[in-house]
Amino acid sequence: MATGFARSIRDSLSRTRNAVFSRVAGLLGTSEVTDETWETLEELLIRADVGVETTLYVVERLRRRARDEAILHADELQEALREELRGLLPDPAPLNLGGREQDVVLVVGVNGSGKTTSIAKMAHHWQRTNRGVLLAAADTYRAAAVEQLDIWADRVGVDIVKGPPGGDPGAVIFDALQAARSRDKDLVIVDTAGRLHTQYNLMSELQKIRRVASERVEGAPHEILLVLDATTGQNALSQARHFQQVVEVTGIVLAKLDSTARGGMVFAVARELQLPVRFVGTGEAVEDLAVFDPDAFVQGLFE
Repeated sequence: MATGFARSIRDSLSRTRNAVFSRVAGLLGTSEVTDETWETLEELLIRADVGVETTLYVVERLRRRARDEAILHADELQEALREELRGLLPDPAPLNLGGREQDVVLVVGVNGSGKTTSIAKMAHHWQRTNRGVLLAAADTYRAAAVEQLDIWADRVGVDIVKGPPGGDPGAVIFDALQAARSRDKDLVIVDTAGRLHTQYNLMSELQKIRRVASERVEGAPHEILLVLDATTGQNALSQARHFQQVVEVTGIVLAKLDSTARGGMVFAVARELQLPVRFVGTGEAVEDLAVFDPDAFVQGLFE
């Protein structure tokens, strides 16, 4: 990753670092490792929304290492903690994009998660890599959602296909894929309605949208990205489980990372859901999107 991206990830973690991981670093200073060290470490990791299960897993591994490697001083334990946290984050495989005439990215997430803004940021990101981007405004149930995406499309300078209010989202995708071909656009990003995961009928509609895309473009959607609001912590993990069950999410976009002290939830998402984090939102501007880098993320928690 470019240095600028690494710096933006570090800056976006300032609240998590200052609220929790600075205390972890203070705990793991020059003192000896005691039972109180382990108890306080557990408390701090849970406070950072690493999650109870993942926290217990990490601390148990650290206890084992401390015993096997004769780690007696807490400063040695800090490096081991970094290694264990980094080990929870898989090296990201390339996105399943490119090498075909047309790519389709389906973006899902609940209302208020930062989904529409994240779509605009991704459109800007991919446009800068010389992709021809077109947006499909398939959230037809909320007029404000279409208007918001239309405004962002204009700001970013990408085409958008919209449908009538209350119209069939599948029809919007159908029209968008046709428009992309006629306008020589090779990447279609589909916005979907911000659904609560408890609403079965709306989740079923997501499956229908996916079928429409696959009928028009072989293998589509090629990526299904779930936008999670980092400020919601472990609640986002519950949302992710439901979406994953319904539409086979392929990756996470973590929005509003700069606005929370709960950045540790990335580790729970990676370990418990086995989903890669693809992008993180690092601010409010359209440029404020960073490709997720596990090394930069862990380093940013401590430095």
